[in-house]
Amino acid sequence: MILRPINRKLGLALVFFAGVYLFLSYQIPSYTYALVDADVVPKGLGFLLLILSILLFVQKKEETEQEKEKRTIPKKELYVLLGVAGFILIYIFLLEIVGFVIMTATFVFTCSSFLGYKKYKVSALVAILFSLLLYFLFNYLLLIHLPPGVLPF
Repeated sequence: MILRPINRKLGLALVFFAGVYLFLSYQIPSYTYALVDADVVPKGLGFLLLILSILLFVQKKEETEQEKEKRTIPKKELYVLLGVAGFILIYIFLLEIVGFVIMTATFVFTCSSFLGYKKYKVSALVAILFSLLLYFLFNYLLLIHLPPGVLPF
């Protein structure tokens, strides 16, 4: 009876997830000469998730029938979600091998086409420019190296 509303179930699951996340964020090594250490953002996000999860758990709102209907996903939309999840898994698997620029451009173009965007020239141009801009921004301005893959730069 205590876990009857869906908010309590989700809140409890998120509290557990936040606990594991915080435990892992405390395993990040600290650097003595860094002004803002590498663990500040993960710890902050972990505590924020923990606080919001507790608030979700203690919320007294009862769920109406309309809200229950909103939770059900039609089969057509479920297949779309599974398709995008499959694209994400392929992207993650091939990112190191093929490289950031090619995989990101392919992912953006493929997902936008799969989701129904029919202007292929615009989609290809946006995908290529977006991935190149991000690559050069991270590699040369922020000095965070993304996987080049098969590209020579």
